[in-house]
Amino acid sequence: MFNALIINKDEQGYRCELQQLAEAQLPPENVLVQVDYSTLNYKDGLAITGKGPVVRKFPLVPGIDLAGTVIESAHPDYQVGDKVLLNGWGVGENYWGGLAQFARLNGDWLIPLPEAFSTRDVMAIGTAGYTAMLCIMALEKHGLTPEKGEVLVTGANGGVGTFAITLLAAKGYQVVAATGRPELADSLQALGASAIIDRSELSQPGKPLAKERWAAVVDSVGSHTLANACAATKADGAVAACGLAQGMDFPATVAPFILRGVSLLGINSVTRPKAERIAAWQQLALWLPKAMLDHNTREIGLSEAIATASDLLAGKVQGRVLVDVNR
Repeated sequence: MFNALIINKDEQGYRCELQQLAEAQLPPENVLVQVDYSTLNYKDGLAITGKGPVVRKFPLVPGIDLAGTVIESAHPDYQVGDKVLLNGWGVGENYWGGLAQFARLNGDWLIPLPEAFSTRDVMAIGTAGYTAMLCIMALEKHGLTPEKGEVLVTGANGGVGTFAITLLAAKGYQVVAATGRPELADSLQALGASAIIDRSELSQPGKPLAKERWAAVVDSVGSHTLANACAATKADGAVAACGLAQGMDFPATVAPFILRGVSLLGINSVTRPKAERIAAWQQLALWLPKAMLDHNTREIGLSEAIATASDLLAGKVQGRVLVDVNR
Protein backbone atom coordinates (compact mmCIF):
# COMPACT_ATOMS: atom_id res chain seq x y z
CA MET A 1 0.00 0.00 0.00
CA PHE A 2 1.14 3.56 -0.67
CA ASN A 3 -0.11 7.10 -0.22
CA ALA A 4 -1.62 9.14 -3.05
CA LEU A 5 -3.92 12.06 -3.69
CA ILE A 6 -7.05 10.87 -5.47
CA ILE A 7 -9.59 13.08 -7.26
CA ASN A 8 -13.13 11.75 -7.68
CA LYS A 9 -16.28 13.18 -9.20
CA ASP A 10 -19.56 11.37 -8.55
CA GLU A 11 -22.94 11.86 -6.88
CA GLN A 12 -21.07 13.13 -3.80
CA GLY A 13 -19.48 15.90 -5.86
CA TYR A 14 -15.90 16.80 -6.81
CA ARG A 15 -13.27 16.08 -4.17
CA CYS A 16 -9.58 15.40 -3.68
CA GLU A 17 -8.48 13.19 -0.79
CA LEU A 18 -5.31 11.60 0.56
CA GLN A 19 -5.79 7.84 0.38
CA GLN A 20 -3.88 4.57 0.51
CA LEU A 21 -3.77 2.60 -2.73
CA ALA A 22 -2.49 -0.82 -3.78
CA GLU A 23 0.00 -1.17 -6.63
CA ALA A 24 -2.61 -3.18 -8.55
CA GLN A 25 -4.76 -0.05 -8.78
CA LEU A 26 -2.16 1.78 -10.87
CA PRO A 27 -2.84 2.06 -14.61
CA PRO A 28 -1.32 -0.49 -17.05
CA GLU A 29 1.71 1.39 -18.38
CA ASN A 30 5.21 0.01 -19.03
CA VAL A 31 7.42 1.71 -16.39
CA LEU A 32 6.87 1.71 -12.63
CA VAL A 33 8.54 4.62 -10.83
CA GLN A 34 9.05 5.04 -7.10
CA VAL A 35 8.46 8.77 -6.78
CA ASP A 36 10.75 10.93 -4.67
CA TYR A 37 9.28 14.37 -5.37
CA SER A 38 6.47 16.07 -7.22
CA THR A 39 5.36 19.70 -7.33
CA LEU A 40 2.34 21.98 -7.15
CA ASN A 41 1.80 24.03 -10.30
CA TYR A 42 -1.08 26.35 -11.13
CA LYS A 43 -2.64 23.55 -13.19
CA ASP A 44 -2.35 21.20 -10.20
CA GLY A 45 -4.10 23.80 -8.06
CA LEU A 46 -6.99 23.90 -10.51
CA ALA A 47 -7.16 20.10 -10.59
CA ILE A 48 -7.06 19.60 -6.82
CA THR A 49 -9.62 22.31 -6.03
CA GLY A 50 -11.86 21.63 -9.03
CA LYS A 51 -11.79 25.33 -9.96
CA GLY A 52 -10.82 24.57 -13.55
CA PRO A 53 -11.72 21.77 -16.00
CA VAL A 54 -8.28 20.19 -15.82
CA VAL A 55 -9.10 16.59 -14.91
CA ARG A 56 -10.61 14.61 -17.79
CA LYS A 57 -10.99 11.16 -16.19
CA PHE A 58 -11.99 9.96 -12.73
CA PRO A 59 -10.65 8.72 -10.43
CA LEU A 60 -7.27 10.36 -11.06
CA VAL A 61 -4.02 11.09 -9.24
CA PRO A 62 -3.05 14.75 -9.89
CA GLY A 63 0.49 16.06 -10.36
CA ILE A 64 1.94 17.08 -13.73
CA ASP A 65 5.56 16.64 -12.57
CA LEU A 66 7.48 13.83 -10.92
CA ALA A 67 10.99 12.52 -10.41
CA GLY A 68 12.13 9.23 -8.98
CA THR A 69 13.65 5.80 -9.61
CA VAL A 70 12.58 3.07 -12.03
CA ILE A 71 11.72 -0.12 -10.14
CA GLU A 72 10.10 -2.08 -13.02
CA SER A 73 10.46 -1.52 -16.75
CA ALA A 74 9.22 -3.10 -19.97
CA HIS A 75 10.50 -0.09 -21.98
CA PRO A 76 13.78 -0.47 -23.90
CA ASP A 77 15.17 2.91 -22.80
CA TYR A 78 14.93 2.34 -19.04
CA GLN A 79 16.32 -0.18 -16.60
CA VAL A 80 15.66 -0.82 -12.92
CA GLY A 81 17.56 1.79 -10.90
CA ASP A 82 17.47 4.54 -13.54
CA LYS A 83 16.69 8.02 -12.27
CA VAL A 84 14.00 9.73 -14.38
CA LEU A 85 11.79 12.79 -14.54
CA LEU A 86 8.52 13.67 -16.22
CA ASN A 87 6.82 16.94 -17.18
CA GLY A 88 3.47 17.11 -18.95
CA TRP A 89 2.11 14.62 -21.50
CA GLY A 90 -1.35 14.93 -19.92
CA VAL A 91 -0.18 13.32 -16.69
CA GLY A 92 -2.28 14.73 -13.86
CA GLU A 93 -5.04 15.50 -16.40
CA ASN A 94 -5.78 12.40 -18.52
CA TYR A 95 -3.34 10.01 -16.83
CA TRP A 96 -2.44 9.32 -13.22
CA GLY A 97 0.26 11.71 -12.08
CA GLY A 98 3.01 12.39 -9.60
CA LEU A 99 1.30 13.26 -6.32
CA ALA A 100 1.73 9.71 -5.06
CA GLN A 101 4.53 7.49 -3.80
CA PHE A 102 4.38 5.31 -6.94
CA ALA A 103 3.43 5.97 -10.56
CA ARG A 104 3.13 3.60 -13.52
CA LEU A 105 3.88 5.53 -16.71
CA ASN A 106 4.49 5.28 -20.42
CA GLY A 107 8.26 5.24 -20.79
CA ASP A 108 8.02 7.48 -23.87
CA TRP A 109 7.01 10.33 -21.52
CA LEU A 110 10.14 10.08 -19.38
CA ILE A 111 13.59 11.55 -19.79
CA PRO A 112 16.74 10.55 -17.92
CA LEU A 113 17.59 12.66 -14.91
CA PRO A 114 20.23 15.25 -15.97
CA GLU A 115 23.59 14.52 -14.35
CA ALA A 116 23.79 18.04 -12.91
CA PHE A 117 20.65 17.61 -10.82
CA SER A 118 19.18 15.41 -8.10
CA THR A 119 15.53 14.33 -8.15
CA ARG A 120 14.87 17.07 -5.61
CA ASP A 121 16.58 19.66 -7.81
CA VAL A 122 14.55 18.86 -10.93
CA MET A 123 11.30 19.09 -9.01
CA ALA A 124 12.35 22.37 -7.42
CA ILE A 125 12.61 23.46 -11.06
CA GLY A 126 9.65 21.46 -12.36
CA THR A 127 7.40 22.37 -15.26
CA ALA A 128 7.68 26.03 -14.27
CA GLY A 129 11.43 26.25 -14.82
CA TYR A 130 11.32 23.94 -17.83
CA THR A 131 8.62 26.11 -19.43
CA ALA A 132 10.54 29.30 -18.69
CA MET A 133 13.56 27.85 -20.49
CA LEU A 134 11.41 26.80 -23.46
CA CYS A 135 10.22 30.43 -23.67
CA ILE A 136 13.76 31.79 -23.63
CA MET A 137 14.96 29.24 -26.19
CA ALA A 138 12.10 30.25 -28.51
CA LEU A 139 12.86 33.96 -28.12
CA GLU A 140 16.56 33.43 -28.78
CA LYS A 141 15.79 31.26 -31.80
CA HIS A 142 13.78 34.25 -33.04
CA GLY A 143 16.90 36.41 -32.67
CA LEU A 144 16.71 37.90 -29.19
CA THR A 145 20.03 39.02 -27.69
CA PRO A 146 20.76 41.13 -24.57
CA GLU A 147 21.74 44.11 -26.74
CA LYS A 148 18.21 44.45 -28.12
CA GLY A 149 16.76 45.89 -24.91
CA GLU A 150 14.43 45.18 -22.03
CA VAL A 151 12.60 41.88 -21.65
CA LEU A 152 9.26 41.96 -19.84
CA VAL A 153 8.26 39.07 -17.59
CA THR A 154 4.61 39.02 -16.53
CA GLY A 155 3.28 36.98 -13.61
CA ALA A 156 6.67 37.67 -12.10
CA ASN A 157 5.97 36.12 -8.69
CA GLY A 158 4.70 32.86 -10.14
CA GLY A 159 6.77 29.79 -10.90
CA VAL A 160 7.42 30.52 -14.58
CA GLY A 161 7.99 34.20 -13.83
CA THR A 162 10.60 33.71 -11.14
CA PHE A 163 12.56 31.24 -13.25
CA ALA A 164 12.33 33.43 -16.34
CA ILE A 165 13.73 36.40 -14.40
CA THR A 166 16.58 34.34 -12.97
CA LEU A 167 17.52 32.71 -16.27
CA LEU A 168 17.30 35.90 -18.33
CA ALA A 169 19.40 37.79 -15.80
CA ALA A 170 21.99 35.00 -15.77
CA LYS A 171 22.22 35.29 -19.56
CA GLY A 172 22.80 39.04 -19.37
CA TYR A 173 19.35 40.43 -20.17
CA GLN A 174 17.79 43.54 -18.64
CA VAL A 175 14.58 42.20 -17.09
CA VAL A 176 11.46 44.15 -16.13
CA ALA A 177 9.11 42.24 -13.81
CA ALA A 178 5.36 42.88 -13.73
CA THR A 179 3.75 41.93 -10.42
CA GLY A 180 0.62 42.56 -8.43
CA ARG A 181 2.58 42.15 -5.19
CA PRO A 182 4.82 45.23 -4.91
CA GLU A 183 5.81 44.22 -1.38
CA LEU A 184 7.88 41.45 -3.00
CA ALA A 185 9.85 43.81 -5.24
CA ASP A 186 13.06 43.26 -3.28
CA SER A 187 12.76 39.51 -3.82
CA LEU A 188 12.30 39.96 -7.56
CA GLN A 189 15.30 42.25 -7.73
CA ALA A 190 17.32 39.66 -5.84
CA LEU A 191 16.43 37.18 -8.60
CA GLY A 192 17.78 39.59 -11.21
CA ALA A 193 14.97 41.99 -12.18
CA SER A 194 16.37 45.44 -12.99
CA ALA A 195 12.97 47.16 -12.70
CA ILE A 196 9.51 46.42 -11.32
CA ILE A 197 6.15 47.59 -12.70
CA ASP A 198 2.68 47.07 -11.27
CA ARG A 199 0.63 44.53 -13.19
CA SER A 200 -2.24 47.06 -13.29
CA GLU A 201 -0.30 48.86 -16.02
CA LEU A 202 -0.97 45.86 -18.24
CA SER A 203 -4.10 44.15 -16.95
CA GLN A 204 -6.76 46.58 -18.15
CA PRO A 205 -8.00 47.18 -21.72
CA GLY A 206 -5.37 49.15 -23.65
CA LYS A 207 -4.60 50.66 -27.02
CA PRO A 208 -4.04 48.59 -30.16
CA LEU A 209 -0.50 50.01 -30.25
CA ALA A 210 1.50 51.49 -27.38
CA LYS A 211 4.92 53.10 -27.26
CA GLU A 212 7.59 50.57 -28.21
CA ARG A 213 9.42 49.33 -25.12
CA TRP A 214 9.99 45.58 -24.93
CA ALA A 215 12.54 43.73 -27.03
CA ALA A 216 10.70 40.56 -25.98
CA VAL A 217 8.17 39.28 -23.46
CA VAL A 218 7.69 36.10 -21.42
CA ASP A 219 3.98 36.01 -20.59
CA SER A 220 2.26 33.50 -18.32
CA VAL A 221 -0.86 35.62 -17.76
CA GLY A 222 -2.81 35.94 -21.04
CA SER A 223 -5.90 38.12 -21.57
CA HIS A 224 -5.41 41.92 -21.49
CA THR A 225 -1.89 41.52 -20.10
CA LEU A 226 -0.77 39.60 -23.16
CA ALA A 227 -2.56 42.01 -25.51
CA ASN A 228 -0.88 45.03 -23.90
CA ALA A 229 2.50 43.32 -23.90
CA CYS A 230 2.22 42.72 -27.63
CA ALA A 231 1.12 46.33 -28.18
CA ALA A 232 4.29 47.67 -26.54
CA THR A 233 6.77 45.23 -28.09
CA LYS A 234 9.39 46.73 -30.38
CA ALA A 235 9.39 46.22 -34.12
CA ASP A 236 10.42 42.66 -35.04
CA GLY A 237 10.35 41.65 -31.38
CA ALA A 238 8.68 38.54 -30.03
CA VAL A 239 6.33 37.51 -27.25
CA ALA A 240 6.42 33.99 -25.78
CA ALA A 241 3.00 33.08 -24.40
CA CYS A 242 2.79 30.12 -22.04
CA GLY A 243 -0.02 30.72 -19.52
CA LEU A 244 -3.47 32.05 -18.76
CA ALA A 245 -3.47 33.18 -15.13
CA GLN A 246 -5.61 36.22 -16.02
CA GLY A 247 -7.65 34.42 -18.65
CA MET A 248 -7.50 32.48 -21.90
CA ASP A 249 -9.04 35.30 -23.92
CA PHE A 250 -6.84 37.49 -26.13
CA PRO A 251 -8.58 40.88 -26.59
CA ALA A 252 -6.08 42.28 -29.09
CA THR A 253 -5.87 43.60 -32.65
CA VAL A 254 -3.57 42.58 -35.48
CA ALA A 255 -1.82 45.97 -35.33
CA PRO A 256 1.39 44.85 -33.51
CA PHE A 257 1.80 41.94 -35.89
CA ILE A 258 1.23 43.67 -39.23
CA LEU A 259 2.52 47.17 -38.43
CA ARG A 260 5.57 46.23 -36.34
CA GLY A 261 6.23 42.65 -37.33
CA VAL A 262 5.87 41.40 -33.76
CA SER A 263 5.82 37.61 -33.47
CA LEU A 264 3.63 35.78 -30.98
CA LEU A 265 5.26 32.48 -30.04
CA GLY A 266 3.03 29.89 -28.43
CA ILE A 267 4.85 27.73 -25.88
CA ASN A 268 3.37 24.27 -25.38
CA SER A 269 5.41 22.52 -22.70
CA VAL A 270 3.12 19.49 -22.49
CA THR A 271 3.95 17.53 -25.64
CA ARG A 272 7.45 18.63 -26.63
CA PRO A 273 9.60 16.01 -28.37
CA LYS A 274 12.10 14.19 -26.19
CA ALA A 275 15.12 15.85 -27.84
CA GLU A 276 13.72 19.32 -27.16
CA ARG A 277 13.02 18.42 -23.53
CA ILE A 278 16.55 17.16 -23.03
CA ALA A 279 17.93 20.32 -24.67
CA ALA A 280 15.87 22.52 -22.32
CA TRP A 281 17.13 20.64 -19.26
CA GLN A 282 20.70 20.89 -20.54
CA GLN A 283 20.25 24.67 -20.79
CA LEU A 284 18.83 24.75 -17.27
CA ALA A 285 21.90 22.90 -16.01
CA LEU A 286 24.10 25.45 -17.77
CA TRP A 287 22.37 28.70 -16.75
CA LEU A 288 20.33 28.20 -13.60
CA PRO A 289 22.16 29.22 -10.41
CA LYS A 290 21.81 26.29 -8.01
CA ALA A 291 21.35 28.71 -5.10
CA MET A 292 18.03 29.74 -6.65
CA LEU A 293 16.50 26.33 -5.99
CA ASP A 294 16.41 26.68 -2.23
CA HIS A 295 15.97 30.46 -2.27
CA ASN A 296 12.70 30.27 -4.16
CA THR A 297 11.32 26.89 -3.09
CA ARG A 298 8.95 25.87 -0.32
CA GLU A 299 8.89 22.16 0.53
CA ILE A 300 5.78 20.45 1.83
CA GLY A 301 4.62 16.90 2.48
CA LEU A 302 1.96 15.11 0.46
CA SER A 303 -0.56 15.61 3.27
CA GLU A 304 -0.21 19.41 2.92
CA ALA A 305 -0.81 19.55 -0.82
CA ILE A 306 -4.60 19.96 -0.77
CA ALA A 307 -4.56 23.02 1.51
CA THR A 308 -1.57 24.52 -0.32
CA ALA A 309 -3.38 24.18 -3.66
CA SER A 310 -6.05 26.60 -2.45
CA ASP A 311 -3.38 29.07 -1.28
CA LEU A 312 -1.72 28.82 -4.69
CA LEU A 313 -4.87 29.80 -6.54
CA ALA A 314 -5.47 32.63 -4.06
CA GLY A 315 -2.10 34.16 -4.92
CA LYS A 316 -0.64 33.46 -1.48
CA VAL A 317 2.28 31.39 -2.76
CA GLN A 318 5.49 32.82 -4.20
CA GLY A 319 7.80 30.76 -6.37
CA ARG A 320 7.85 26.98 -6.34
CA VAL A 321 6.15 24.37 -4.15
CA LEU A 322 8.12 21.14 -3.90
CA VAL A 323 6.20 18.10 -2.65
CA ASP A 324 8.01 15.32 -0.80
CA VAL A 325 5.53 12.53 -1.48
CA ASN A 326 7.10 10.31 1.18
CA ARG A 327 6.12 12.50 4.11
